[in-house]
Amino acid sequence: MTKFVYAFAEGNRDLKDLLGGKGANLAEMTRLGLPVPPGFTITTEACRAYLADGEVPAGLDEEVGDHLRRLEERMGRRLGDPADPLLVSVRSGAKFSMPGMMETVLNVGLTDASVAGLAAQSGSDRFAWDSYRRLIQMFGKTVCDVPGDAFEAAIDDAKKAKGVRDDVDLDSRDLEQLVDAYKKIFREHTGRDFPQQPREQMELAVRAVFASWNAERAVLYRRQERIPADLGTAVNIVAMVFGNLGPDSGTGVAFTRDPATGERGVYGDYLQNAQGEDVVAGIRNTVTLQELEKLDAASFAELMRIMTVLEGHYKDLCDIEFTIERGRLWMLQTRVGKRTAAAAFIIAHQLVDEGVIDLDEALLRVDGVQLSHLMFPAFAMTDAKPLAKGVAAAPGAAVGKAVFDARRAAEWADKGEKVILVRRETNPDDLPGMIAATGILTSRGGKTSHAAVVARGMGRTCVCGAEDIEVGVDRFTVDGTVVHEGDLLSIDGTTGKVYLGEIPVEPSPVVQYFEGKPVAGALVTAVDRLLRHADQVRRLGVRTNADTADDAARARRFGAAGIGLCRTEHMFLGTRRALVEELILATGQDGQAVALEKLLPLQRKDFVEILTAMDGLPVTIRLIDPPLHEFLPSLEELSVKAATGEASARERELLAAVRRTHEQNPMLGLRGVRLGLVIPGLFEMQVRAIAQAAADVRAAGGDPRPEIMVPLVGAVQEFEVVRAQALAVIADVAPDVTIPIGTMIEVPRAALTAGDIAASAEFFSFGTNDLTQMGWGFSRDDVEAAFFPRYLDLGIFGVSPFETLDAQGIGRLVRIAVEEGRAARPDLKIGVCGEHGGDPASVHFFHDTGLDYVSCSPFRVPVARLEAGRAALEGGSSDSR
Repeated sequence: MTKFVYAFAEGNRDLKDLLGGKGANLAEMTRLGLPVPPGFTITTEACRAYLADGEVPAGLDEEVGDHLRRLEERMGRRLGDPADPLLVSVRSGAKFSMPGMMETVLNVGLTDASVAGLAAQSGSDRFAWDSYRRLIQMFGKTVCDVPGDAFEAAIDDAKKAKGVRDDVDLDSRDLEQLVDAYKKIFREHTGRDFPQQPREQMELAVRAVFASWNAERAVLYRRQERIPADLGTAVNIVAMVFGNLGPDSGTGVAFTRDPATGERGVYGDYLQNAQGEDVVAGIRNTVTLQELEKLDAASFAELMRIMTVLEGHYKDLCDIEFTIERGRLWMLQTRVGKRTAAAAFIIAHQLVDEGVIDLDEALLRVDGVQLSHLMFPAFAMTDAKPLAKGVAAAPGAAVGKAVFDARRAAEWADKGEKVILVRRETNPDDLPGMIAATGILTSRGGKTSHAAVVARGMGRTCVCGAEDIEVGVDRFTVDGTVVHEGDLLSIDGTTGKVYLGEIPVEPSPVVQYFEGKPVAGALVTAVDRLLRHADQVRRLGVRTNADTADDAARARRFGAAGIGLCRTEHMFLGTRRALVEELILATGQDGQAVALEKLLPLQRKDFVEILTAMDGLPVTIRLIDPPLHEFLPSLEELSVKAATGEASARERELLAAVRRTHEQNPMLGLRGVRLGLVIPGLFEMQVRAIAQAAADVRAAGGDPRPEIMVPLVGAVQEFEVVRAQALAVIADVAPDVTIPIGTMIEVPRAALTAGDIAASAEFFSFGTNDLTQMGWGFSRDDVEAAFFPRYLDLGIFGVSPFETLDAQGIGRLVRIAVEEGRAARPDLKIGVCGEHGGDPASVHFFHDTGLDYVSCSPFRVPVARLEAGRAALEGGSSDSR
């Protein structure tokens, strides 16, 4: 039979797929001899079986019962014993840490019959009733979907009646009455009394953990982070240790390095006389770990020793949860900690210097998404007076409208608004709003609060624990100033400062470094080191998509090794549109020739500037691609003018041309190679301009390396006609300049006949935007807003196929074209020039498929360089070019 339950002593950190991250790390700490409360883990296999069949797998209950008996023997207590009860916690624990999974349920096993025994055992009536009210509240909310606000309202009423602010000020009598109130709330919302059988409590909690894998928040987070949906979650059942036994007890979260900045040191939060989620929930503001040293020097010293052990063992920043029970330290969890993008680079750099990891491992510990976050702007130095100040929980500069409800934040963001989500403290229900927001502001909590941890994981700016602000339903107040919903806020996650209104921003230091400006600091040093290493190990070349000399120069500063796509159609807009209209209106070849002659010197000048900016590097120039309608006025506007008699003679002439060239589906109509074949001389003019520009740059002492790319080829015959015309022009204009001629693979038929096309083409470049449109059969402009959100919600798409390449479908076309193209021409150079070329996940696919280079927008060049290096290390190849 399948083994579904493992004692902590049976596992290790390498079993995350089976035991989840939490269970695997509890097992690892147990193996290291650290003070971990005993317990056991129900595997992810049990969860998957439950989700598939709707019931727990056969034999699971018996296995759990067997492990529970062993736990009772070890602890010397029995679950449900009215005189000396064993209590346990039930915690979810997937392979990846996931906000939205079921929250921990503590004190499972406590009942009306055993609460007095817990009081006698502990010597504290208050502790026993506090533990019971926590169980009912956690169990009701997480297992039975009782609204958490109902419990919060009841405890708020109790504090108001007592005239106190914090729950620790309620005495045993107050808490006993609160238990009665909680039981009534539970009954009102569930239609049953709170369960009084300890084993039933545990079994219901386990099933709730399994079911939470498909909770809306969990699904949303998995989609956001691209976590596979079929992993399932483990369940950890752990003997309770108590941080709410009085001032000599407490609970905390610690990091071995600062997760926000990466700085070495001791960072974390501690809360006296508290339990479980109290620290991360932000219900009371915490103290620093340095304060713990004053409160309990022995526990602090032991914690420091254990933190050193864990970081040395995991060779990385560790995130630790602990509880102190009457002066005794217990470790409840550890994991490799989430961190900001800046901290990720700085910590990787530090660990190399410390001899803990090598540069290859350091490169694998950062990624292109993190690097892109570091390129966002920051607030400029300002004399503006902060409205408030909190904890700098996740760095960055965020400006948006204040919104006080997660659902409204998501709705406003869907309408294009930038929003700052403002809450007292966040909880998993707020996840949709947190994803939608540009920044998060809370009045409670610290660097380890829910808001801070989730924000760092998603790359959102976050300020927590801004105590001076009083958050209401649709406004907050601070020192007499009222900020209403919709008012503009600026929050600085690096300093913790909050400003009313919009604060100007400035380029990030990382961008300034890429621009070649002198910038100092640990972050820039780390980015420079890891990018240089990526350049040394990567096989893929990285080019840019650029249509102007300025873009080309910037991309070169950002590390581009050439241009993979220069879109010539962008050169026909603006004041030149009239010349294109003249070309289209021409009734014969003589008229067309006159119009083309006017365009020639303009095109030549464009190409001289771009080839000069990219001197010595390849520049792939795509001949004009889009349909004619993009160069002409709107059919509707011209028709209205003609109907009302307001059209000029030229407008009437244009109307006739627009009607003549009108297409029902222009993106699949007269464009690309088809346009070049239908309008004689158009492509020849462009090729002539390219050849003349190359000759001019060479005459000026430069090293021009143009490449001509024919767009939208579907049949080799199309390409051969254009290639013959181009070669004749080049031989006439610049016979001494080598200009390769290739094609863009963006029509599915071209991918499927790549062997034939490669016999004539010297290079391929995949236009993955159009290849995706044609492969899926939908128009990007029309469908992204129309039904993509629904497809994402339903899980049909894990991510938009325009954001990350559809490796299974469109990727197969790419593989076919690469294999057949290289079979026909072994030296065929192959790249990609769709924006997928700058997407981290897609870069790995292109590396694995054997492409020579990727091309992307200038801003994404550093991201592509980094990911190309990571792809080489993961694939074991390091032939740099």
